[in-house]
Amino acid sequence: MVAWLKILLPLAALGILSTLFLLSKNIDPTTTIPFTTVDLRERAANQQVSSPEFSGATDNGDLITFHAVTARPDPERTSRLYAESLESRIDLTSGATIKFSAEGGVVDEATDRAELSGDVIIESSTGYIVKADRLISGMREIHAETPGPIVGFGPPGEFTAGRMLITTEETGDNVQMLFTKGVKLIYDPSDPKE
Repeated sequence: MVAWLKILLPLAALGILSTLFLLSKNIDPTTTIPFTTVDLRERAANQQVSSPEFSGATDNGDLITFHAVTARPDPERTSRLYAESLESRIDLTSGATIKFSAEGGVVDEATDRAELSGDVIIESSTGYIVKADRLISGMREIHAETPGPIVGFGPPGEFTAGRMLITTEETGDNVQMLFTKGVKLIYDPSDPKE
């Protein structure tokens, strides 16, 4: 019986493999290309990059990463890129994180800064969520500021301010979120988040 199975099982396997090749459909390789001619022309004309990522580290070891869905270079300044759906993440050595997201922005490696614009949202792992129109951030240092007003939510409640600054203390150890220019806080003691 074992001798017959040694012959029949390999023959059965060959029969199954041959039916896969005989019954498979013919695929035209030119129809499976995911780009249309219009997309290829646009990408060649615009010099667009998909999913670019920029990262850096501070002297203290904090990691800063910027990621975009697409980016295209500025024709006048090669160090500057216009990005769409720009996101940033700062991983602090203390274990805390700060995330930025915006509809778009400008990343300039020569000046070591990124400017996020359009529904900017700043989230920290300490429970703060801040919304602004614009945010200017460093790419290799912990420094970010909103040139205009912000609206925020956090452990103390809902608040507004004329400006927000994220920076390190003078000792360089701790990162602070500073709210200035007319801060207003609405404290709700019955808030279940507290």
